[in-house]
Amino acid sequence: MTTPTTRSAARTGVLAALVLAVGLLATAPVSAQSSAAPAPPGTVRLVPAAASTASATSRPPNGTILYAGIRGGLGRLTIKNGPSQDGVVTLVRGRSKAISVYVRARSSTTVRNIKDGTYTIYYTTGSPFSFSVSRGRFTRGATYWRFNNRALFVPPPQYTVATLTLYAVSRGNAPTTQIPPGDYPA
Repeated sequence: MTTPTTRSAARTGVLAALVLAVGLLATAPVSAQSSAAPAPPGTVRLVPAAASTASATSRPPNGTILYAGIRGGLGRLTIKNGPSQDGVVTLVRGRSKAISVYVRARSSTTVRNIKDGTYTIYYTTGSPFSFSVSRGRFTRGATYWRFNNRALFVPPPQYTVATLTLYAVSRGNAPTTQIPPGDYPA
């Protein structure tokens, strides 16, 4: 039988190994911070592969980075999701998907370290969220949208701090267009 001290030390060792493994596997220094549980600067919230096998339809934590394909940058994007459904916001730079982040209903999150450039922003809402080997999707009531205007993140020494809402705002300046599911970046 293990004593509480030994069990705690074993858990700490497993946690340290997991943190090291995630650090080695992470391909981009992107961080997501949630208003509910802020992540330390320079960290990435990843959905581990084990989560997809354990529960195909689990609800990711707010601010989970589902895809990180950009490196560096000083840009910040705060995303506010007011409706009753969770959402995924995806930034595309040129023809390449740059980042996707999960935003729970009635929550907000900030994505940091966005590299300078021009991005097309897509989002989808629905429930529940289902993981698969190649991507995650909402399985019921999913809608897919594209912001009509592109977002410009300027290079240093200046940088862009932007706020995006996934709901209608009085005097808002970001019109959207509903798109077919096949047009959403996978």
